[in-house]
Amino acid sequence: MKKQISILMIGLLASSFAFADASNFKWPKGKKAAVNLAYDDALNSQLDNAIPALNKYGFKGTFYLQMNSDTIANRLPDWRAAAKKGHELANHSLFHQCSKTGPGRDWVLDDHNLDTMTVGQMKEQVVLTNVMLHAIDGKTERTYTAPCVDSKAGGQNYIDAVKDQFIAIKLSGGGVAPDMMKVDPYNVSVDFPQDQTADRLIALVKEAADKGTMVNFTFHGVGGDHLVTSVKAHDDLLKYLAANKDIYWVDTFANIMTHVKAEQKKQ
Repeated sequence: MKKQISILMIGLLASSFAFADASNFKWPKGKKAAVNLAYDDALNSQLDNAIPALNKYGFKGTFYLQMNSDTIANRLPDWRAAAKKGHELANHSLFHQCSKTGPGRDWVLDDHNLDTMTVGQMKEQVVLTNVMLHAIDGKTERTYTAPCVDSKAGGQNYIDAVKDQFIAIKLSGGGVAPDMMKVDPYNVSVDFPQDQTADRLIALVKEAADKGTMVNFTFHGVGGDHLVTSVKAHDDLLKYLAANKDIYWVDTFANIMTHVKAEQKKQ
């Protein structure tokens, strides 16, 4: 009987310590959750629709640029202007290299197939992308989203070879973090909305507030291009966040993850 009581007490103590650790994590200014609004692939609709909407509500977004995008060649001054407004220009590789293995990957070009690349080749291209981004905005600290959240080049993990280049990396699906103390800065989860309603997006934001954690959205097209989210759904989400600034900290992924890593080190 005494042994059973001891085991029970150990379990209760462990639960209380886990609760204490989770409750010790603090967001700035007493906010309940963090929200990152990010955008992949350097698309025209992001420059035309997303950035003006973010500016309207005073939010800073994160833009994952693939350097072979037409907008890099044709609209470079617009990206520089976005950076001057405080938006984060982040790394999404040179050519959006993804694995061609598996269903639905017929669109991956042979020249951009991760399956036939080496870790060394991918590292060189990711590092070069950082150099190119520095030429655009003059900054040296970056975050990365692995294209297609694929982590292997030629069957070998390439993320470990590039992680020292970044503050944090988005590398898995699922937008709401369950526990901030357990978030791996180099394997952060992210939600990729496509044709979603504002109600569904806002529900994820509310879930993050209930848990005291964060939600990471990475949109693609906003009112155009591919994997589209409507301008209305996007704007309604921003409107909700703007009306609840006392609850949600909306910021760049770099700023959010810098804070997360600092909080984790305190424990």
